Amino acid sequence: MRKVLLSTTLALMIAGCSEFPGVYKIDIPQGNVVTQEMVNQLRPGMTHSQVRYIMGTPLITDTFSDGRWDYLYSIKEGNGQRYQERISVFFEQGKLIRLSGDFRPGAEPDSDR
Repeated sequence: MRKVLLSTTLALMIAGCSEFPGVYKIDIPQGNVVTQEMVNQLRPGMTHSQVRYIMGTPLITDTFSDGRWDYLYSIKEGNGQRYQERISVFFEQGKLIRLSGDFRPGAEPDSDR
């Protein structure tokens, strides 16, 4: 009887602590931080090193070709909301030719966060 009571009490304590009010939960960022200002600096014809200087080292590179770099960023805030952003840059003959993803060159910075 004592083991059952102890087990039940322990289970309730663990379950109750998951949403305990006043507990601070940290933000968890992962990947490359990419801003609209960084994307606005990219121009067609830039070399690999110029893009790397502006954007940083890509999170994912194509192992079979140096024609695509992917930058991913994800943050899970303490309140449980998760944001994810992605941008891919494409090269041809060592020069930047296009971008795709959540950012557009020349767009105004997003100020909703």
